[in-house]
Amino acid sequence: MLKYSIEEARKDKGLTQNELSIRSGVSRTIISGLESGRIQNTTAGTLLKIASALEVNVEDIFFTSDV
Repeated sequence: MLKYSIEEARKDKGLTQNELSIRSGVSRTIISGLESGRIQNTTAGTLLKIASALEVNVEDIFFTSDV
């Protein structure tokens, strides 16, 4: 199962979902879905945009879980 830690990284930067959306060019709906787990699959491009906007490596916001 895929897991994302976007919310934690976003909050560490003091950003709202809307602010991250603007910085990354990724819709707030997608960001919300990834954070909540409603969306479990996304493109590498989306992850790269979000990671770049958060100034972190993709590995910092994306990981797998065997749960």
